[in-house]
Amino acid sequence: MRVCLILEGSYPYTNGGVSSWMNQYIKAMPDIEFVLWVIADKAEKKGKYKYELAPNVVEVNEVFLDDALKMKAGKEVKYNFTPSQREALANLMECNSTSWEDLCYLFQDLRINPSEFLMSEDFLSILTELCEKNYPNAAFADTFHTIRSMMIPIFYLLGREVPKADIYHTICTGYGGLLGVLGHYKYKKPLILSEHGIYSREREEEIIRAKWVQPAFKKQWIKFFYMLSDAVYKRAKYVTSLFTNARIAQIELGADPDKCIVISNGIHYDRFKDIPLKKENGIIDIGAVIRMAQIKDVKTMIYSFAELTHMMQNVRLHILGGVDEEDYNIECHELVKHLGLKEGENILFPGQVNVVEYMEQLDFTILTSISEGQPLSVLESMAARRPCVTTEVGCCRELLEGAPGDDLGIVGFCVPPMHREALANEMYKMCQNRKMRLEMGEIGQRRVDLYYRHPEMIEKYKKLYYN
Repeated sequence: MRVCLILEGSYPYTNGGVSSWMNQYIKAMPDIEFVLWVIADKAEKKGKYKYELAPNVVEVNEVFLDDALKMKAGKEVKYNFTPSQREALANLMECNSTSWEDLCYLFQDLRINPSEFLMSEDFLSILTELCEKNYPNAAFADTFHTIRSMMIPIFYLLGREVPKADIYHTICTGYGGLLGVLGHYKYKKPLILSEHGIYSREREEEIIRAKWVQPAFKKQWIKFFYMLSDAVYKRAKYVTSLFTNARIAQIELGADPDKCIVISNGIHYDRFKDIPLKKENGIIDIGAVIRMAQIKDVKTMIYSFAELTHMMQNVRLHILGGVDEEDYNIECHELVKHLGLKEGENILFPGQVNVVEYMEQLDFTILTSISEGQPLSVLESMAARRPCVTTEVGCCRELLEGAPGDDLGIVGFCVPPMHREALANEMYKMCQNRKMRLEMGEIGQRRVDLYYRHPEMIEKYKKLYYN
């Protein structure tokens, strides 16, 4: 069995939840050969992996989106598109549901040069019709550059050489999902989608806040990513999610309910279950196992911790993990200084650490993400008998309070995303009651033991491969 795993912006280039999950996933299936088809933003990352690849990774195919900007046009070309092909291109540029089979044929089989097409009269003709229909009041130049910037990576990816495999398994929709569609088209093999978060909705949240997108085109960019998700939902043999509400969201977005399966994350419970509780030393130590990235909303964490220090003394925050976004990392450190916190004393940035070893220093953990699926860091904290305070994103409330049928009890508190005061108050409540923390810790460990073990998760995915 040879499985092509398709990833975007994560393993093996970055640390973090999805990357760690993927690394453990591959190692847990030594009897399966894995081909990696991975997308990163910049070609300078080529071969620069954060992980040592397992022996059963037999091939790595790297795709870099900035290479799409280096494509050069040749001669001027006049195309003789069929009505179906022209309609597919027009629907694509309008970000509507389209015939990906026609598009794959054009760029994979006919080998259309993306740069030549983007400079052609055919492209200009389709774009002009789109402008007259949807953007009569927008400057043509703005529409041209917006649509062109959407199409460049799509056309580039559709022309990539496709690695052979028995199954194409993409870990997201978006650009990674598009490669999954391409593999399914090229070799007529099954496609599986496993979403850790609802990619299209995450992109929508980013675009709404984004300053680089002109207001007139935000709706178009949002449609663009929903269109890419729809392409995978319609063609996947199985669509997996991590929790019930995510499955419901996939169905709402067009996935066939009969193909949608919930497979919860699992962790190596035995690695965490015997970690000693922290000895009392007069200080309450709070840990955050995250990446330094905007989606983790570290700034809200720092603001809330600053408020907590005004409510009580002898409290310390440990922000653990690597740096994904250097500019954001610098801003977070500057915020620490601005708020009068003492780096190295009441707030620490140890960087990438051995979480199992470091957990001994912590009383409880926090997570302030704006978006999550089913965070491994919360499961690991629970397995180690550390309760949690999290934002109410993904399935965090389900982890802390139990899924339907799970009446074990509560193992932490959920607060609205970006709510500094609520986060500070719940951290204060957790700090003030050691007996409650210990009771929650015991419940959390039992929950992970019963429902979130890694071997059971792996068996469920293997059944999809062999079914």
